[in-house]
Amino acid sequence: MSAVIRIGRVALPIHRRALVFCIATAAALIVVAVVTLSVGKLGIPLAEIPSALFGGADGKTAFVLERLRGPRLATALLAGALLGVSGALFQTVTQNPLGSPDVIGLGAGAGAGVAVASLAFPFIPASLGAVAGAVIATALVYVCTGRGFRSPARTIIAGIAVAALAYAITQYVVSTQLRDAASQLAAYLVGSLNAADAQDVIVTGVAALIILPAAVALSRSVSMLEMGDAAAAGVGVDPNRTRTWAVTLSVLAAGAAVAAAGPVSFVALTAPQIARRLIRTSDVSILPSALTGALVLAVADLAAQQAPFVEGLPVGVLTLGVGGAYLGYLLVREHSKGRL
Repeated sequence: MSAVIRIGRVALPIHRRALVFCIATAAALIVVAVVTLSVGKLGIPLAEIPSALFGGADGKTAFVLERLRGPRLATALLAGALLGVSGALFQTVTQNPLGSPDVIGLGAGAGAGVAVASLAFPFIPASLGAVAGAVIATALVYVCTGRGFRSPARTIIAGIAVAALAYAITQYVVSTQLRDAASQLAAYLVGSLNAADAQDVIVTGVAALIILPAAVALSRSVSMLEMGDAAAAGVGVDPNRTRTWAVTLSVLAAGAAVAAAGPVSFVALTAPQIARRLIRTSDVSILPSALTGALVLAVADLAAQQAPFVEGLPVGVLTLGVGGAYLGYLLVREHSKGRL
């Protein structure tokens, strides 16, 4: 079932199940955000959170909100949303549930771009290095498969090779040239929000403001690609142009997220799948995927801050463990359907 929301002359179709899902996920995000800010030794008392958020904080409360937990929480939400959008776009245009930035080595390439930029071009912002590395990694996988991203098996194999190459470059830079920054960079390269600051919030915030509306505007055309290029062209969609824009937005979204949080694994893979299964739709689901990605990364970071046994670990270690199990499930399912 779907409804139509009209804004002037523009009519936006809204699936009721998707709307309910987005409202529930947004409510869960608010709960996770409040818990993140309030629990633990440095937690902000619940009664002080509203005034703190609207500029009425001082002393310890201001320090925790503005320097410690506030930037970390905001970066987790924004980076998670960008990763969710990146995965949703990439999986739809490739018609491949395994087609995510993690599988094709995009995250590893972005990490290598940051490492190389830190060494050879220290005047270049880390975000630009991450985007450049992500673009190069994506292009290499596309060329190496010989069939673009349509073959799951070839995409996985090429992605493993490109990721290995990117990790080798990164480790070379860390071990031979950046010894003093090795520990910090090592945490970053598995995905970490420990050092998130206002600059990371700005990078992901600006990226989200640009990419999310563009992805929503493109979502209908991207969804049409699932009918096949001929059918999509028949309803006025240019398949090649749409696919190019979708992959470009996916790479930029993942690159911005990696620049702020490092190559956090499997959020881009799992978030769109979770959203689609709960909504029960085959559409690209940009907003549900973004909200799911934000929730997944925020919950993982909350666990990394407060949960016993995993407290203090980089958030990427947690998403790697959970997402790796999900990737295994997808591989088994795709193989049973004869797609690998």
